[in-house]
Amino acid sequence: MKASVILGFAAMLLAGITVVRAAELKSGLQPGDLVGAFDVEKCGGAVNDGKEVGANFCYRCMLGKKPVVMVFARKADNSLAMLVKELDKHVAKNADQKLSSFVNLLGKDQAELKSVAKEFAAKNQVENVALVVPQDNENGPSEFNINPDAEVTVTIYRDGKVAASHAVGPGGLSETEIKSILADTGKILK
Repeated sequence: MKASVILGFAAMLLAGITVVRAAELKSGLQPGDLVGAFDVEKCGGAVNDGKEVGANFCYRCMLGKKPVVMVFARKADNSLAMLVKELDKHVAKNADQKLSSFVNLLGKDQAELKSVAKEFAAKNQVENVALVVPQDNENGPSEFNINPDAEVTVTIYRDGKVAASHAVGPGGLSETEIKSILADTGKILK
């Protein structure tokens, strides 16, 4: 009896620690920060943005003062596909406000990342969200402070100024989190 009570208490403590740790995860630029320029290679998606696959340029510069959802992801998995598909619809729905989005894949092998990004964009029929690989591909631009423990970092900004930020740990990109990200676009739309 005592052992089961102790085990139950230990499980509650661990669950509490996990919740606190997830809530404490911070990654990327934070509200009020300015989004700096950085170079990427377009690998797919955003079929009408005027940039060809293989083009190297600064998306941040190209998008200027537009409202933007910028994502840094370490895995091109099903949960990222859910987010990108929702962003794709959201960008189309808010085209009148020029809402834009681009997803930066992060990792060590730049050639592999480019291949994965191209396959991901094609497989998921991404039309309005660009899939890119940043020049600083391992962890994104250093001044962006992307946390290595964050599987997904989302920065929502307008006029180059961050309005909202989301950091998601491994396995944490749920439907609820995606809804929260989409809801935060209200902070950059008029």
